[in-house]
Amino acid sequence: MPNLIIYAVLILVVGLAVWGTVKRIRHGSSCCGEHEAGPAKIKVKDKNKKNYPFVYELRVDGMYCSNCARRVENGFNKSEGMWATADVGQKSVRLRSKRQVDKDECRKIVSDAGYTLLSIKKINT
Repeated sequence: MPNLIIYAVLILVVGLAVWGTVKRIRHGSSCCGEHEAGPAKIKVKDKNKKNYPFVYELRVDGMYCSNCARRVENGFNKSEGMWATADVGQKSVRLRSKRQVDKDECRKIVSDAGYTLLSIKKINT
């Protein structure tokens, strides 16, 4: 009888593990608490780095996965004259811009994406 209970518990644990794995495969996995595929990437039309004289390094809190990075990138890339590339490992964003941007504008874009801007630093290129 005790062996039967142990087997039942093991079968239940394995079943839950398989169910969770199948669910993540079908619906995507995100640290953001969503069970859907990540957002579509917004691509910039002008990818010539020479056309972006202003380059900034932003530190962003709360980015933990590729979906997080995509949300922040999309926030900037949908703005005309901006091109962002996020690095989840460094929790940073490289922002290229055709015009000078201020901290408040960047803070709003990052905040609207659901994250927190910690710092912004202009990089000389």
